[in-house]
Amino acid sequence: MTRRLTVAQALVEFLAHQHTERDGRRRRLIAACWGIFGHGNVAGIGQALLETGRDAMPFHQGRNEQAMVHAAVGYARTADRMSAHAVTTSIGPGATNLVTGAALATVNHLPVLLLPGDTFATRPADPVLQQLEHPGAGDVSVNDCLRPVSRYFDRITRPEALIPAALQAMRVLADPAETGAVTLALPQDVQTEAFDWPEEFFADRVWHVRRPAPDPAAVTEAAELIRAARRPLLVCGGGVRHSGAQEALRSLAEATGIPMAFTQAGKGAVHHSTPTDVGGVGHTGTAVADRLARTADVVVGVGTRYTDFTTASSTLFAAPGVRFVNLNISAADAHKLAGLAVTADARAGLEALAGELAGYRVPEEYAREYAAGREEWDRTVTRAFAPHPDPAARPTQTQVLGALDRLVADDGTDVLVNAAGSLPGDLHKLWRSRGGDYHVEYGYSCMGYEIPAAIGVRLAGRGPVWALVGDGTYLMMPTELVTAVQEGLDIKVVILQNHGYASIGGLSEAVGAEGFGTAYRFRAPDGTYTGDPLPVDLAANAASLGLDVLRVREAGELDEALAAARAATRPTCVHVETATPDSVPGAPPAQAWWDVPVARTATRPAAVRAREEYDRRAAARRRCL
Repeated sequence: MTRRLTVAQALVEFLAHQHTERDGRRRRLIAACWGIFGHGNVAGIGQALLETGRDAMPFHQGRNEQAMVHAAVGYARTADRMSAHAVTTSIGPGATNLVTGAALATVNHLPVLLLPGDTFATRPADPVLQQLEHPGAGDVSVNDCLRPVSRYFDRITRPEALIPAALQAMRVLADPAETGAVTLALPQDVQTEAFDWPEEFFADRVWHVRRPAPDPAAVTEAAELIRAARRPLLVCGGGVRHSGAQEALRSLAEATGIPMAFTQAGKGAVHHSTPTDVGGVGHTGTAVADRLARTADVVVGVGTRYTDFTTASSTLFAAPGVRFVNLNISAADAHKLAGLAVTADARAGLEALAGELAGYRVPEEYAREYAAGREEWDRTVTRAFAPHPDPAARPTQTQVLGALDRLVADDGTDVLVNAAGSLPGDLHKLWRSRGGDYHVEYGYSCMGYEIPAAIGVRLAGRGPVWALVGDGTYLMMPTELVTAVQEGLDIKVVILQNHGYASIGGLSEAVGAEGFGTAYRFRAPDGTYTGDPLPVDLAANAASLGLDVLRVREAGELDEALAAARAATRPTCVHVETATPDSVPGAPPAQAWWDVPVARTATRPAAVRAREEYDRRAAARRRCL
């Protein structure tokens, strides 16, 4: 039996019948499709979505192609990668706008299906509108930009080629070790071509997401290393949360007393009150976690990629002879830092390791040490989060976080979404996670992610959802606020107005670039951007896009405004004019280094001093072999 459909109709029908299953729970693999239509997809995928109907494939209208991918990524992360969204665009700028979002998805191992239109396969005219002419290759289009940022890429130049390509696409999307952005480039003429499709192509298909068990010998060897350790440390990454291994992790740490330090992607796996939780680790980590990392003799990495922020650019794990045990579903990550590779699903691996470590406990003096460090750091957080003593003053960024800390539910209901600027560092160091509330994208740290990702998180059924943005990030991509209004999604957007790129401004000062080009100010008489702040009104902008807006000009107004936003039933913005800390405590400085190269030769004194400091810090780098 066959069905005569266009390529686009067949693809949409196929996607509607794909499911994932893990631990007995089945979900739709492609739960919805985002789209912006142009000549490259309107008559193909656009018509197919209309014809197939919303019940088969729900549709969301986007305003910016990159933002649509961010929304899809926010959804997929919240759905523990068991469900994803598709994104369709036209050929040309619509397609190339996907590249940043695709890179973000692939870097973070989060599934998203990209369906960009493409130039004509039959070449009735050459070139056509928006075609990139490459003098040495006639089959190149702008969609080839998506190859290096996609985990799977195919161009469907014949109808029958869709069948193997679609199946391969689903395989990659559902594979926890391989997942990321998947691109099926669809020439606009092929999208509309009819073909007789076998009925089996449209049958319900379940992609079983397995939990690969670790090799028993590797688990035994790992347990022997840990048992011999005096100062073991768990470094917990995003793989813990993707695997649903939170309880297995907490149980292992509780039974053994091994302290848990968290990467940006891993934070939120447990409630901050868990006695073995020592907070964030690395350049933006807590003082206690980084002290433990410097002296750890065995580091047990669970679902982490060991990025430079986590390792403090290879300066953090400094104990002589330190060994690594790496539990990861990706073999490439499991073998990093010359570690003992335990290649497995995080939950399965933790459960196996817990069995081998039955009866083991860390030395009592070590447990007392990190417990005291936890208490000391909690006092630091309390000082940073305390309300401003002058209610008429502008609040600091950390005081805004403190107000949220006092407001959000203790059961992890609220979700904080952030990605870039100085906020990721403050959140990683200071936020008291309630478990499941922490959504910071720091694999790609993409400005503009927050608002569309908050929409994706809300579509996945979580809430209240807070998009925390600085003014620089807000200006990058506020367009999806219109989508939130259109869809009636009650996200809460908190804009921290500090008149510039505060994070990079601080980094610029530290590396001898003197804050060049990082402030939002008028030009001064000498031509530099050091004049008065620009008269930009982001609150008015948010209101013009349809949000209810609450302005906070004084610290005394902060708690009430945030509480009103949390209770709101439609998209709401809280605009806060922030101040830099002066007489009140702010975020503590970085507890570990981060390698940002500094000019080797310079005449300006700031750069000369910065290079001297850089050489001193870089001398501590080491290869873990």
